Amino acid sequence: MPAYLDDPYDIGAQIVRGSLRRARVFRDRQNPLAYPDDVLHERYRFSAEGIRYLCQLLEADVSNVTRRSQALTIEQMLCLSLRYFASGQYMYSIGDAENLSKNTVCRVIRKVVLALTKLVDAFVVFPGHLPARQIKEGFYAIAGFPRVIGAIDCTHIPISAPLGEHERDFVNRKSKHTINVQMTCDHHYMITSLDARWPGSVHDSRIFRESSLSDRFHQGQFDGILLGDRGYACMKFLITPFPDPQTRQQRSFNHAHSVTRARIEMTFGILKARFACLKVLRVKPDRACQTIAACVVLQNVATIRKERVPPHDPPPPPDITDPITLDHPTGRAVRDAITNQFFQ
Repeated sequence: MPAYLDDPYDIGAQIVRGSLRRARVFRDRQNPLAYPDDVLHERYRFSAEGIRYLCQLLEADVSNVTRRSQALTIEQMLCLSLRYFASGQYMYSIGDAENLSKNTVCRVIRKVVLALTKLVDAFVVFPGHLPARQIKEGFYAIAGFPRVIGAIDCTHIPISAPLGEHERDFVNRKSKHTINVQMTCDHHYMITSLDARWPGSVHDSRIFRESSLSDRFHQGQFDGILLGDRGYACMKFLITPFPDPQTRQQRSFNHAHSVTRARIEMTFGILKARFACLKVLRVKPDRACQTIAACVVLQNVATIRKERVPPHDPPPPPDITDPITLDHPTGRAVRDAITNQFFQ
């Protein structure tokens, strides 16, 4: 036996690795709900009961037909997806946290997104799940503005995936790549309509003009009005503020309009605080639109079930760099009539 070691460095490395080696810990992924609600809200934005309710909604479209090869349960797949929606983390980071591969995470989230988009028509209903009279009363109680059945605006959702030859279509006025998403809400912050299919360069007024919601208003399906900012033309069913108020009544009108319409800005704030993935979506535009729709469905489920509202920033001041100056005569007439009757 030689009196020396052939390679003392290799032997030393083996000794160090042996002393630092830890026994493998096999985590139990069978029950992701085995945590208090505070932890579940932080991770998934829903309580245990809320997650169980979502599992019942999505089970037919999401659950695996077999448990072979340790297939994920519906609870595991939903919580994995909710973690992505709530955090906006890269999928490989979520996979590392759950001991899953990135490909598995991608497939699961895709499956859940498609299942949620099937529920849009059930959970996003205009003018809302409440009777129109109750919605009008709710809006009127805010600042005395009558006949309101919804507040409308658009919000930009940034995207960062390769956009190809149509890249410039997605560049908004702030030189960011975005999807411009139109929504309306009621007085309880419920999202009551959604149009998530337009690139960031498209103006808010065009999105509304070409939306099915505008067609339904033109057909006279609703008895009430929408409140919008100066990014829209004033119409008989979409009322905007006075561009240059001259009288005390017009200033009172504008104040009540602003306070009431702020519901949609607050709804955007809650939505983006609850689902941080909407701060930037790293997927192609068509999948980004589907993810937005999925988050809107989850937002309404959370609102209906009175889930905890995450901390969110106050609504920003109006930012209208390209206001609409050509109002419709019928819109001006309705605005004047409301001012004369309710803001004396």
